[in-house]
Amino acid sequence: MSTVTIPRKEYQSMKRQSAAYKAVAEGRFQYIVRDSVETVMKDFEKTGLYNKKFLADLEKGLRRSSVYRRA
Repeated sequence: MSTVTIPRKEYQSMKRQSAAYKAVAEGRFQYIVRDSVETVMKDFEKTGLYNKKFLADLEKGLRRSSVYRRA
C-alpha cells in the first residue's frame, strides 16, 4: 500500500466534504417510498417470466435486505 501525504488544510477540507456528501446521501435515500415485499412479489409473479425457485430466492433476499429491515 502506498502512502500519500497532503497538507493538513487540504485533508480537513476533504474530510468536511466527505461528511457533507454522506449526510446528503443518507438524507436523500431516507425518504424513498418502498413497496411491501408482498407487493413486489405479486408484481413479479404477474409477469409470468420467473420460475418458482427464482421467486422464492427473490422473496428471501428482499426480506433479508436492509431496505426492508429499516422500513
